[in-house]
Amino acid sequence: MRKISVCFALSAMTVLMSLSCAKIPGNAGDKLLCCLKASADAGKIMYGHQDDLCYGHAWCVEDPANDPLERSDVKEVCGKYPAVLGLELGEIELGGEKSLDAVPFELIRRSALKQVERGGVVTFSWHPRNPLTGDSAWDVSSDKVVASILEGGENHAKFEGWLQILGDFFDTLRDVDGKLIPFIFRPWHEHTGSWFWWGRDLCSTKQYVALWRLTYDYMVNERGFDNILWCYSPDMTVDAGGYMERYPGDDIIDILGLDGYTYTDFEGGMEASCKHFQGLMAKTLKYLTKLGRKRGKVIALTETGLEGFDYPTWWTEVLYPVIKDYPIAYVLTWRNAWDKPGHFFGPWKGFKYENDFKKFAELEQIVLL
Repeated sequence: MRKISVCFALSAMTVLMSLSCAKIPGNAGDKLLCCLKASADAGKIMYGHQDDLCYGHAWCVEDPANDPLERSDVKEVCGKYPAVLGLELGEIELGGEKSLDAVPFELIRRSALKQVERGGVVTFSWHPRNPLTGDSAWDVSSDKVVASILEGGENHAKFEGWLQILGDFFDTLRDVDGKLIPFIFRPWHEHTGSWFWWGRDLCSTKQYVALWRLTYDYMVNERGFDNILWCYSPDMTVDAGGYMERYPGDDIIDILGLDGYTYTDFEGGMEASCKHFQGLMAKTLKYLTKLGRKRGKVIALTETGLEGFDYPTWWTEVLYPVIKDYPIAYVLTWRNAWDKPGHFFGPWKGFKYENDFKKFAELEQIVLL
């Protein structure tokens, strides 16, 4: 388990000006963890956006190898880059050039490096294909998938190959001095639901924990990556007891995360949906705060948002009131798909409610780059 007691009392501004945290002892991962803790202890919440440098609501990077990566939907609205950049590695395991969202892995690599160069935080998610059927991560047609990739399973060798490909990509994430950059890795998320092949109804608790251990052991013990922070992130719909039901262990988890969205198809309409979101989020964050303090873990709202924002003050009157009283290191909203006009979770220039995000971004507690 990483130690974070050595973290200096850094201000959130100091954290974001220099995430290298040179005065903090330890490796790159230790330093990043201390920076996240310092931000939360200072009462600050870093704002993050998925794929922010790769594409936006009505644009995408067309020259992955040479684009200066200066465009950002968030920056075009409020003048600053998000403090946290989320990136997706789904389908890297297939050995191709693009992710499941058709983003070149070279662009993903360069975006991660640019984010850290600017003083920000990077977090990776991974939605690998179903190794048993070959279909997407959302293929839940079999409850034998996880068993098939664990030791002794028919697809164990295949999955080991997937981990090697992923590890090889991680090894390319080096700064100008050749040093590995620190980042957060958040695999096997939302497992408390059953919409991914690693979900609750698709494998046993023992199998799920073994999947985590297999992934961690390869990256840390075989490859020697000490620059990775490991994030565990169930879905918000789980009850308090269920949050820890499949917990992989304090010795490998650094961040206790939470995924939770406001839904547009909620019975009773948007007003009811927003109130439901706030009630459930407050209850879960209260539990998570106690759990984080008890176990010495950083906590974060690792995915959230309202698709299409059919609510004029979601940022300032729905999201902010429910997160402001909890020591979360960061909050990350999901992506703005350039090829799906209604599929956006962050701000973008020209959207009718963009001013509400500007007000949110200007709040003293909210940190951007």
